[in-house]
Amino acid sequence: MINKLPMNQPLSQTLNSSTVATWRDYITLTKPKVISLLLFTAVGAMFIAAKGFPGWLPLIGMLLGGYMSPGAAGVFNMIYDRDIDERMKRTSKRPTVTAVISTRNALIFGIALAVLSFLVIALTSNLLAAWLSLAGIAFYVGIYTMWLKRSTWQNIVIGGAAGAIPPLVGWAAVTGELNVLAWVLFTLIFMWTPVHFWALALMIKEEYRAVGIPMAPAVIGDKATVRQMLIYAVLTMVTTLIPFFIGEFSWVYSLLALWLNGVLIWRTIKLYKLVNAGKVVDKATALPLYKFSMLYLAILFLVMSLDRAFLL
Repeated sequence: MINKLPMNQPLSQTLNSSTVATWRDYITLTKPKVISLLLFTAVGAMFIAAKGFPGWLPLIGMLLGGYMSPGAAGVFNMIYDRDIDERMKRTSKRPTVTAVISTRNALIFGIALAVLSFLVIALTSNLLAAWLSLAGIAFYVGIYTMWLKRSTWQNIVIGGAAGAIPPLVGWAAVTGELNVLAWVLFTLIFMWTPVHFWALALMIKEEYRAVGIPMAPAVIGDKATVRQMLIYAVLTMVTTLIPFFIGEFSWVYSLLALWLNGVLIWRTIKLYKLVNAGKVVDKATALPLYKFSMLYLAILFLVMSLDRAFLL
């Protein structure tokens, strides 16, 4: 078990507390690379729900509030995880670790983002969308970061629900309610997340193991992890086909979805064959699947948006 440090205690004796934080440091706190895909799914869900352009006011509100909401979650995550972030190469340069931004200032920034995101989404769309965005922050920070991440190798599976909330926010922003298709979009990302995140975890499993974080590859091993990934890849494919069978998308979408899923499953099978042959999974072997998984989700939501607008 990793002991948390006091909120005002520096992590390293070599930190330069005199460094002045810039706006770029605060942007880094929000995890912009992670947010880009989350925001794309939220906006994509708006176009899917509207069957075309959702309107400028809710769209601009979602672009602003939809960035600030997961951004706030990212800030709180960095504050809580700064003890392990210091010991991992991938996260050792985060502003909360280097003390470029103090814990106090980061906390103020995170709270401000959370409040502003709620207000912006509520004022430009509706309260349901705003409350859903707030629920996403609470789930990611309270359930995933503070509980699941350090307690079980199923952390990213259950915690993936937080990353699946943005489509619900986008859908609710347009319609003011959640229907079956909205929950299918939620389920799609929920099923996709283990394939995506475990591909990353396979590349840095030794870092997770060193800091005591029970990510699947560090606990159950590469072979069992990739086997789980293959199962979730198949479940992801099944989920993507549900909207076609309930009449929400055209046959054009179904064919493109089958192609995308075929590539996703094929890449996962390649990884499975590799570990089944007793070979070590490293960055060179896992990175292609990780990169494609991001492209997969972006293309899928784009295809769904276009299909609803022009073909259905």
